[in-house]
Amino acid sequence: MALIRTYEAADLAAVAELMEDLGYPTKISEMQRRMDVIASNPFCHTFVAEVDGQVVGMAGIRVSTNYEIDDVVTYISAFVVKKEMQGQGIGKQLIRYIEDWSIRNGSDILYLTSGMKEERKIAHEFYKRLGFEITGYRFVKRTNGG
Repeated sequence: MALIRTYEAADLAAVAELMEDLGYPTKISEMQRRMDVIASNPFCHTFVAEVDGQVVGMAGIRVSTNYEIDDVVTYISAFVVKKEMQGQGIGKQLIRYIEDWSIRNGSDILYLTSGMKEERKIAHEFYKRLGFEITGYRFVKRTNGG
């Protein structure tokens, strides 16, 4: 069983390492810049899963309101468990923690996006088992032409 807690500055290197497991290799200096921006946003929150004193998972969320519905939404913008720790219930524990946190903080809906890559199929099945539904597509366009 993992301890789920709020991210602390001492978790930086572990979170940067987790980004690689998520498919986004990240230098510690890059992660520091990102975490500084995220920490300055009162609608963003980062949680980590710790086992035997080691960070083995993380979830980053944003809380928002929407134009199309009245509900407050919790968007899981990053979610990862160390590859060698997957299948041990840590991800499920993280999701349940976010659900409870969201309810306590007045959010009615959880949502996330996950790429349509072959290597994400296991993650997609995991999300479905936890009650998430596939409801649409995500479209992306870089505005700087890159």
